[in-house]
Amino acid sequence: MPDLSHGDDAAAVNALRSAVMRLSRRLKHQRVDESLSPTEMSVLGTLARCGRATPGELARKEHVQPPSMTRIVALLEAKGLVRLDPHPDDRRQKVVTQTEQAEAMLEESRRKRNAFLASLVEGLDEDEWAKLRAAAPVLEKLAHL
Repeated sequence: MPDLSHGDDAAAVNALRSAVMRLSRRLKHQRVDESLSPTEMSVLGTLARCGRATPGELARKEHVQPPSMTRIVALLEAKGLVRLDPHPDDRRQKVVTQTEQAEAMLEESRRKRNAFLASLVEGLDEDEWAKLRAAAPVLEKLAHL
């Protein structure tokens, strides 16, 4: 394992953090619906990846407190992007499901962000693009640790 506390490895970690944060910020500006907060978009993305979930499950996956998730879900429901259904096993709970409107909006958002990234990639040479393609699975792994 590399020593990440100083030297070249520490500099690489710093450069990676900085680059990921700047790129993330730029991607966040490529939104389709400006009325949704990044947190609301993240919740919709989680539902798209993981399927229906209770508000408590969403809160854990999004690393927010359950009362915050309850408010987020209520906002998304008011916008017609999710619906609340009775839980099949626990009558005290609800299950959150994204609507077709949310699916369409997420697809358009992915298309817009992919086009933005593709335009950036056009500025890379073949060697840089090959390195980025090779790094993508590693970045994906880091995103889910």
